[in-house]
Amino acid sequence: MEMFMEYFWAFVIGGAFCLVGQLLIDLTKLTPARILVAYVVAGVVLGGCGVYEPIVEFAGAGATVPLTGFGYALAEGVKKAVAEDGLLGAFTGGFTAGAAGLTAAVVFGIIVALCFKRGDKTS
Repeated sequence: MEMFMEYFWAFVIGGAFCLVGQLLIDLTKLTPARILVAYVVAGVVLGGCGVYEPIVEFAGAGATVPLTGFGYALAEGVKKAVAEDGLLGAFTGGFTAGAAGLTAAVVFGIIVALCFKRGDKTS
């Protein structure tokens, strides 16, 4: 039963992030790119302030997988690097923390680009 509740809350919290994003798309004139940036920045700010950590502990992947989770990972990487390397860590920590996700995005993007041919969408 405990594992079920863990999955349940991950689904609910992750779904809530998606719901807010969809509402922002539907009810505002914000572009998806601006919403994406807002989510990442919100994750950085909330992670830097220590507010996002309890959400991650409660929701697990429901909080770490969305874009806010990427921002949180960047903030945690910077905090860790600053503790280890001082001020230089403020510039390098985010790159170290986000390297795996960014590398995966680039590699999978290249694979998809090679597997499918480019063309205009027809309506």
